[in-house]
Amino acid sequence: MTQQIQEIDKTYNRIVGALDRKALKNAFDLLQTFIAGNQVYAFQNKLDTLQETYRYMLRYCMEGISDPMQEQIYRQLQADAYELADAIRLEVLTPVSSRTYYAKRRSVALQPPLSFEQCNKQICLLYEGKAHKELEDCQTVLFNGLWTTGFLNAETYDAVRDLIYEPFLPFTTGCQVVSALLMGLQEFFDKKKLLLLFDAANHTDEEIRVRAFIAILITLYTYRQRITLYPQVDERLAALAEAPGFTETVRTLILRFILARETEKITRKLQNEIIPEMLKMSPKISQKLNLKDITPEQFGQEMNPEWENLFADSQLESKIKEFGELQQEGADIMHSTFIHLKHFPFFHETSNWFVPFTTDYSAFNNPANPIEGTEKQVLETMTFAGFMCNSDKFSLYFSMMQLPKEARKMMMTQFNAEATAMIQQKKEEIIHKYGKTEIIAGQYMQDLYRFFKLYPSHLDFTDIFTLPLDFHNLQALRPYISDKESLTTIAEYYLRKNYFNDALTVFNRLAEADPDNPTLFQKIGYCKEMADDFQGALEAYLHADLLEAGSKWLTRRIAGCYRSLKQPEEALKYYRRYEAMAPDNLSVQISIGHCHLELKDYNEALKCFFKVDYLDSKSHKAWRPIAWCSFLTGKYDQARNYYKKIIAHQPSEQDWLNAGHTEWALQNIKGALHCYEEAVRKANGGFQAFLELFNQDIPDLLIAGIDLSEVPLMLDLLKYIDNGEMTIEN
Repeated sequence: MTQQIQEIDKTYNRIVGALDRKALKNAFDLLQTFIAGNQVYAFQNKLDTLQETYRYMLRYCMEGISDPMQEQIYRQLQADAYELADAIRLEVLTPVSSRTYYAKRRSVALQPPLSFEQCNKQICLLYEGKAHKELEDCQTVLFNGLWTTGFLNAETYDAVRDLIYEPFLPFTTGCQVVSALLMGLQEFFDKKKLLLLFDAANHTDEEIRVRAFIAILITLYTYRQRITLYPQVDERLAALAEAPGFTETVRTLILRFILARETEKITRKLQNEIIPEMLKMSPKISQKLNLKDITPEQFGQEMNPEWENLFADSQLESKIKEFGELQQEGADIMHSTFIHLKHFPFFHETSNWFVPFTTDYSAFNNPANPIEGTEKQVLETMTFAGFMCNSDKFSLYFSMMQLPKEARKMMMTQFNAEATAMIQQKKEEIIHKYGKTEIIAGQYMQDLYRFFKLYPSHLDFTDIFTLPLDFHNLQALRPYISDKESLTTIAEYYLRKNYFNDALTVFNRLAEADPDNPTLFQKIGYCKEMADDFQGALEAYLHADLLEAGSKWLTRRIAGCYRSLKQPEEALKYYRRYEAMAPDNLSVQISIGHCHLELKDYNEALKCFFKVDYLDSKSHKAWRPIAWCSFLTGKYDQARNYYKKIIAHQPSEQDWLNAGHTEWALQNIKGALHCYEEAVRKANGGFQAFLELFNQDIPDLLIAGIDLSEVPLMLDLLKYIDNGEMTIEN
């Protein structure tokens, strides 16, 4: 069975690949194989019609007959072929696939046929009668029916459209309709389902509207290769774009998708850095504050100034500050907290991952376990928490409900009026700073993120968050976000989040429209440099310098690129130019010294390094280059003195190796062996790793007067010592 499903998927992907390449004849041949191999001959007439139409079109081309409809016919043939492949795949996988979607399709097929008109009436009645549990069950049936339905006909389209615009339905129904359409479109493309999302994007309810916008963007991206075949989609997009704030909304959503990429990095940072750091701090805090002796009566109103100093001594303060800024920005910092709180039965139902959190949910109104007083106030407070997505709010609630009643009440009382005011104020601040769209978009994207990462059968779905989601490159969206403000905003956001390749693509587009802007070429160069394309970076930097010279930052970047490209002579010119602008910059003095070192001008290099050591005697930055240059220039006593100082301050494997070379040049064989032995101990990889470093330095040893015949003897001596077969006698 698994092999059969793999063959179905393989053939389908080959058909789609051929259509993406516009290889229609190949696609038709594969479709014929698809039909015959799975014995679904009900699709044969459709394929025959497509092939016959294509042959007529090709015959007209061959005979030179001009047909003004040719392009339209060709596009329609492509679209029909895509849809035929989708329909065949849906037909053959439904009875055999164990994936969640197809299992649900089979389950829904066993139920009485779903009438969307009847659903509409029933939900209206249940909502009016405040029958919350029955309403939720009905919405689940609606979600599953719409999610798993096949291609919509005109009658079903109208019925679902009426559902979306029904004024007497709760907004949660509209939200679930949008999510069902999105999830259905992830399985196969249906133009009518996408058009329904455009209908929802015009809804007066902000929650439904924003969710629909997100679903549209994801669908346009998922089917980016074929979406241009549907003029009606372009028309609906153009109509939607006429509404005030369209570009700003799309831009906001694109930035939210970029921010969603940060979630895994944030989760790793919390688990690997923040939490371990806090655990390490715990005994230190306990010791500093002598917690055993503290009683409630001892507390006053003031904060302990020692706390600030305590955190300032660690890296925790800056990390917590960073996470505070991320939270202000709307980053998903809660994901790691709720990863293990998605095991409740509530989350076994697919539709529940997308349902908005409201106080009307039936579990909150259970007569057997009523929520009253403070608990009810906390529940209402949670609905205002803009920094938590709906899925996490449900997780938190179900976790709290597992506590014994008294413990739960005690916990709830801690959410006092002050906490309520703080959460509401927080939401008001975010709304004021970013707008309501930002909050809704953030919460829904996090709900989607939780589903694709944490749903029990999440591997049955294509995880959209593993895709680039570079919406700015979508042909369908280009007319609406190609303005300078939109592209600049997107590019700068990519740059700030260190997605350099994505930023580069957008900066290149901006530079095409504004070729005399030196800042754009600086940023293009920076993106290329961060991607290790030093030649490309250098070209962009030089162009920027040509447009506007005099930038210290740019001058240093050019010099750095030349160094990376092993052109120290050119690098030196730009470092000297920088030196003229900032003569006291010791870092540049070190770079100048390194250029002289690479040019084998060791005496000039030493002058630079001595200057740095004189002006900044505390940092010891120049010790290593001074020591090595001294060795290379035959000043072995001077080199020895510096290596002694280096070895007294946490020496590396390379330091011990270089010190050994120096002792050998001074004919101190035992001293050299001791240093080499320490280098072997430090080497990550033992003697072999040490040997690789050592062999690189043999030319320098020969210049220092070491006879080549002595090298193997020294290495064998070291092997005996390393194996414990000999010792270095004093």
